[in-house]
Amino acid sequence: MSAPHPAGGARRGGARRRFLRNPLGLASAIVLAAVAAAVLLAPVLSPQSPDVSHLKDAFAGPSGAHPLGFDTAGRDVLARLLYGGRNTLGGALLAVLVALALGVPSGLLAGYRGGRFDAAADWTVTLVMALPAMVVLLASRAILGPKVWVLMVVLGVLVSPGFFRLVRGIVSGVRNELYVDAAKVSGLSDTRIVARHVLIVVRAPIIIQVALVAGLAIALQAGLEFLGIGSGDTPTWGAMLNEAFKNVQRAPSLMLWPGLALGLTNAALVLFAAAVRDALDDRTAKPRSARPRSARPRSARPRSARPRSVRPRSARRRRGAPGAAPAAGTSRPDAGALLSVRDLAVSYLTAAGATEVVHGVDLDVREGEIVGLVGESGSGKTQTAFSVLGILPEGGHVSRGSVLVGGTEVVGLPERAHRALRGDVVGYVPQEPMSNLDPSFTIGAQLVEPMRHKLGISRAEARRRALDLLRTVEIADPGRTFASYPHEISGGMAQRVLIAGAISCDPRLLIADEPTTALDVMVQAEVLGLLRRLQKERGLGVLLVTHNLGVVADLCDRVAVMREGRIVEAGETERVLRDPEDPYTRRLLGAVLDHVPARAPWRPAKGPTP
Repeated sequence: MSAPHPAGGARRGGARRRFLRNPLGLASAIVLAAVAAAVLLAPVLSPQSPDVSHLKDAFAGPSGAHPLGFDTAGRDVLARLLYGGRNTLGGALLAVLVALALGVPSGLLAGYRGGRFDAAADWTVTLVMALPAMVVLLASRAILGPKVWVLMVVLGVLVSPGFFRLVRGIVSGVRNELYVDAAKVSGLSDTRIVARHVLIVVRAPIIIQVALVAGLAIALQAGLEFLGIGSGDTPTWGAMLNEAFKNVQRAPSLMLWPGLALGLTNAALVLFAAAVRDALDDRTAKPRSARPRSARPRSARPRSARPRSVRPRSARRRRGAPGAAPAAGTSRPDAGALLSVRDLAVSYLTAAGATEVVHGVDLDVREGEIVGLVGESGSGKTQTAFSVLGILPEGGHVSRGSVLVGGTEVVGLPERAHRALRGDVVGYVPQEPMSNLDPSFTIGAQLVEPMRHKLGISRAEARRRALDLLRTVEIADPGRTFASYPHEISGGMAQRVLIAGAISCDPRLLIADEPTTALDVMVQAEVLGLLRRLQKERGLGVLLVTHNLGVVADLCDRVAVMREGRIVEAGETERVLRDPEDPYTRRLLGAVLDHVPARAPWRPAKGPTP
C-alpha cells in the first residue's frame, strides 16, 4: 500500500501557518488571549473583591497594591475592570451562543430543504427583525428584571435573524451544486451532506458574523449599563463608564480603562475573525494541473487511437443473450433487468402550469450489458437518468410511468428509501468532474466517507479500499492523489476519481452521464477503456448517456436514440448504426465526420516564423 504523500500532513497545518504569518491576526489573537486570561484569572490578579469599598480612598491614585487606583466609592479599579470583564464578555458569549443555536440550524434547514418551513421561518425572521431591539430590551428589563444574563438571552434572540438570513442565502445557492448531487447519489443522508459539504461553505461568513454580533453584544450591553438601565450592583465595563462619566471633570482617567478594554476587545475580535476566515479559505498552492503536461503522471496508454469512428465492431462479444432484453416500446417491465423504465414522463412546474419535458420513455438495462442513450443536447437524456437516480432539479417530478431499479419501484419512493439504493445498488458517474468534487476536502476524504456510511467499515479499512480503487482506475500514484485536493489534479484524473467513487460500494448498475465531456481525445480513450474493463470485470449493467455516436459504437451493446424527450429508435447497436430507420438517427449519423477529407492541404507560412 502506498503511503500518503507527505504534503497531506503538511496541508493540515497550512491554515495554522497562514494565520500565524498574518501580523494583524497574530496580534489580535494575543490581545484576545490576554483579555480572556485576565478576566478568568481575576481572583489571582486582584485578590481584593470588586465590591469592597473604602470611602476614604475615593478618587485615590495608583499605588503598589492598587495599580489603577480607586473609583468614586473607594473600590479598586483593577478588580472592577477584571470582574466586570467576566460579566461583559460572558454576557456577549451567551448572546452569541443563543443567536447561533437559533439562526444557524434553522438557516441550514430552510436553505437546504426550502418549502413550507422556509416560508414560515422567513416570515418569523422578518417579524423579529422588524422589532426595535432597544425597546424590546427595555421592556424585557421591566418584565424580567435588570439581570445582565437575561438581557443577553433576549439580545441573542433578536440578533439570530442575521445568522438565519446569512446561512439561508448561502445554502440556497450551494444546494444545487453538482458535488452536493454527487454526495446524494453516493447514498449519504441529508444530515451528513449538510454537516460535511454544506456547513463548511458557510463557516467563513459565520465566523465574521460571530465577531460582529459579539462586538454588538458588548457595545449594546455597555450602552445599556452606561445609560443606567442595567444591573447597578453587578460590575461591568458599561457600569464603570457610567460612573466615570458622572465624575469626568474630577477624575477623567476613570474613563480610560473601561473604554480601552471595550475598544481593544471589539477591534481584536473583528481582526481575529477576519484572519481566521482568510486562513481557512486561502489555498494558494499551485495545482498540479497547471504544470506542463509532460510533468503530469500518466496512466496506461489507450488501447486504441480510434475510439470515435461510428462503425460498430461486428466481432464484439455480446454481454447479454441476443434478444433477451425487451425492445423499447413494450408496455410490461422486464422483471429480470437491473433497470426497467416504462412510460416515463418528467414534468416541471412553470408559471403556465406543468410542462412535460420527457414523454413516455421505455428503457431496459440488463446485467452485464452497456446500453447507450444518445441524442443531441436538450433531448432529455440527463432528465431520464436523474429520474432513475431521484435527483431531479427543483420543480421537476416524475408525472407518470414506472422505474424499477434492481426490482424496486422508485417512482413515489420516499427519499430515505431512495437513498438506500444509491451507492450499493446504483452508482453514478457524472459529467464535469471538477464540479462534482467538493473543493473543501481531499480526494481521499470524499472516497472514504460514502464507504464508511454505506458499508459500515472502519476508517482504516475505507482508506485501504480507497487506495485500491485508485489503483483500479489506473491512477499512477494513489497515495499522492488520495492526499490531494480537487484543484491539484487534472481533469482526466478527476474523472477517474469519480469512477472510483461510483464503484466504491460495489453497485450492480452504473449510470454514466457523458463521462468524457471536456476531456482531450487521448484521455477520453483512456476513460472509455477503463469503463469497458470495469464493466467486464464486475459484470455491471451500464446506462451510458452520451451525444457521441463514436462512444456508442465503441462501447454499447444496445442503443436508444432520443429526440425532444422521446425515444425515436432503439435496438442493437450494430443494426441501428448500419441500418437506421428513423430520419433523425440518419441525420445524427450524417453529422459525424468519418473519412471526410480536410478542406484544403496544409501549406507552410511564407516568410520567417514569428
